[in-house]
Amino acid sequence: MSDSKHLQDLVTQVRRDILRQVHKVNSGHPGGSLGCAEFFVALYQKLMDRNDSFSMDGKGEDLFFLSNGHISPVFYSVLARSGYFPVEELNTFRLLDSRLQGHPTTHEGLPGIRVASGSLGQGISVAIGAAQTKKLNNDSHLIYTLCGDGELQEGQNWEAIMYAAGNGIDNLIVTIDLNGQQIDGSTENVLPLGNVKGKFEAFGWDVLEIKKGNDLDAVIEGMQEAKERTGKNKPVCVLLHTVMGHGVDFMMHTHAWHGKAPNDEQLETGLAQNPETMGDY
Repeated sequence: MSDSKHLQDLVTQVRRDILRQVHKVNSGHPGGSLGCAEFFVALYQKLMDRNDSFSMDGKGEDLFFLSNGHISPVFYSVLARSGYFPVEELNTFRLLDSRLQGHPTTHEGLPGIRVASGSLGQGISVAIGAAQTKKLNNDSHLIYTLCGDGELQEGQNWEAIMYAAGNGIDNLIVTIDLNGQQIDGSTENVLPLGNVKGKFEAFGWDVLEIKKGNDLDAVIEGMQEAKERTGKNKPVCVLLHTVMGHGVDFMMHTHAWHGKAPNDEQLETGLAQNPETMGDY
């Protein structure tokens, strides 16, 4: 099997994992998770220089921090299918005493999770701290983080964005999931973000866009370019244009599935649109 075919099959399987996780407990956030499947697969399977064994200090490897922690279903799926913990553990999503809580946490000791997230607006700040630690330790590895577009309505982000540029944090790649949707509607209707690219550039960042954020090859190519732009005295921002609910036709292009689980019939419809490729748990 070619590498490209394997990765695309993994994207499809991840979408099945997402649907099955939220359906089982009738709780969770499938919309944004489905839209970011290509990004997570590209990150963990192609882009990051990561160690086989997990350690919290993260020395000698690239690190990723999820800011919009509510899309934990896609994060957990890719972590499991990248070998961080058994795939069967996805069955415990959002159950009492599970390590796979609705928002990622650290006190359960789940491999792959280095910070609790879900309190929106904090991921860039955390990533900056990790990036500065890398520099202090003379570690040349990169820091990645993913934020939602609605999350940019939080003011702390803009303090962090200003700080990163002002301090030349150039081992940092911040990706913004631009799907145009948030829990209460479209970002345009809730609180317009305006020219996001222009704002980051005005704050001193190097910005690139991935127009086809649900095209795996485009995501890999764009993120590789982002890596090449690091180390030049500017933090790097990637504007990733995705479709919320991508891969399940009735969930696409709407905020309605931001935090809503499919019923039995909807689950079967969604799974039929994403045929099994690697075995369910």
